[in-house]
Amino acid sequence: MEGGTQVRTHLCGIRTVWTETRDAREAVAELAAALASHAPVAHLLIFFSSDYDPEILNAALTTTFPGTPVSGCSMSGGMAPSGGFEHGLVAVAFPAKGFRIASIALDTIDRLDVEGTAAAVRALRRRLEPHGPETRPGRFALCLIDGLANAEEAVVSAIAWALDGIPLVGGSAGDDLVFRETVLLHGGRIRRRSAVLLLIDSDYPIEIFRSDNFEPTQRRFVVTASDEDRRVVHELNAEPAAQEYAAAIGLKPDLLSPLSFATHPLAVKVGGEYFCRAIRHMNPDGSLTFFCAVEEGVVLTLARHCDLVESTRAELDRIDAAVGGIDLVIGFECVLRRLDADSRQLRQGVAELYRRYSVVGFETYGEQFRAMHLNQTFTGIAIGRAPES
Repeated sequence: MEGGTQVRTHLCGIRTVWTETRDAREAVAELAAALASHAPVAHLLIFFSSDYDPEILNAALTTTFPGTPVSGCSMSGGMAPSGGFEHGLVAVAFPAKGFRIASIALDTIDRLDVEGTAAAVRALRRRLEPHGPETRPGRFALCLIDGLANAEEAVVSAIAWALDGIPLVGGSAGDDLVFRETVLLHGGRIRRRSAVLLLIDSDYPIEIFRSDNFEPTQRRFVVTASDEDRRVVHELNAEPAAQEYAAAIGLKPDLLSPLSFATHPLAVKVGGEYFCRAIRHMNPDGSLTFFCAVEEGVVLTLARHCDLVESTRAELDRIDAAVGGIDLVIGFECVLRRLDADSRQLRQGVAELYRRYSVVGFETYGEQFRAMHLNQTFTGIAIGRAPES
């Protein structure tokens, strides 16, 4: 994406704004200028570069948009109709007309109170009850989770249970593969070890989705030693994990890198389907840290890549037909998919899809889909062009 602030007004009334400005105050000022001539914002959703100072960013947002609910998180890169970008800010401004939004923050998710979380989500549902039955086709939940709290599985499971069938989608906050600090914003506060949940009631048709681009091979590994809470796998097939994985992909362990993990994913079979369990990094002791919890005894399958652009296009084409024409996609894409696209020189093809289907969102440390926490996947919510009749 070239420099400057860009804004798009969608048929549903949502406005999306994106900028590569590296100064947090300037980015917020540009955002305010882009939104100034439009109707008031009912809820502002922000995905921002991890090199922004969160204190400065939050103060600027609070001062510039007084009284406007703001939710957001740090990212490992942004997505916009003009393509992907590594630094800056992308915003989704929901109007009051056509959208009703209630939101909450869930704190200390690394010590999750499941019953308390479920009660908070049910209370959130009740806040939207005056707007019609919960089975309305335009109702969905959007979740942002601290990507370094190692709590996504428990959080998503508890939220999905309490949502009782309302579709859930979202992403885990990132920090550009530094793995030092991820932050969220909600209620005028900076939050860590937290999750933010938005329950959105829309007059427009919606559909949540997930897309991946890998298929299983015959090469399998049994997890024979792991620390599930820390997401560390010590042994695969009773051998040091990094050594066994590296041998399977034809590398020496000291040559493993994020690109290796992106181009040679591991997957687990659940309910007849394969889901990626992506590796975050190799540790000095030869163990592997994952983006998802991995239990001892689980069988991991080495996967091979299918065409990323074609698989994504096929899913977006399907959704386009399902919602009567896509107006906007709010997407959550694993940062490893970007690394893979770059290594295979597919970035231009991906950018063309973003442009065609008005994709905005961020690159994540994990993706949420219904009751599952996923890796190396593209998930999102598509909003149709015409209101529900």
